[in-house]
Amino acid sequence: MSHVTPVFIDLVRVETRLYNAVSARLRAEQGLGLGQFEFLEIIDRVPECRVLDIVGELAITVGAVSKAVDRLAAAGWCVRVAHPEDRRSSVLRLTAEGERLLAASRPVVESQLASLTAAVPPGDLTRIAATLATLRETLEAGRHGRPGAGA
Repeated sequence: MSHVTPVFIDLVRVETRLYNAVSARLRAEQGLGLGQFEFLEIIDRVPECRVLDIVGELAITVGAVSKAVDRLAAAGWCVRVAHPEDRRSSVLRLTAEGERLLAASRPVVESQLASLTAAVPPGDLTRIAATLATLRETLEAGRHGRPGAGA
């Protein structure tokens, strides 16, 4: 086994456990999972957000994003409105309830992540963050790991 494989395995296991723990707390306290939170966060942050913007950020398929957005809309947390310049496209917007839910959920996510990472010295966490940001930039620049992009 290469020296990179154990790092990859640890990275995946840490991500899975963090994701599951944060999602469970968020679901218990706010009634939505971390995946739904991420969608709401992107819709809020990206001006004139479209399904393709979410696809680009999360590297999942258009179909998966579209179905997830449909579920958010059915819950009353977002709406699709006609794009002002391209009527064939929709822009996603949070509803007042979606904005309220996102605002209430942000501190839950932050608190749970802070609690789960408290054993890591702040300097180490900063270095990990910088390393992961560099790796993410490299992968995204090479378009690695996107649906349909191959290796």
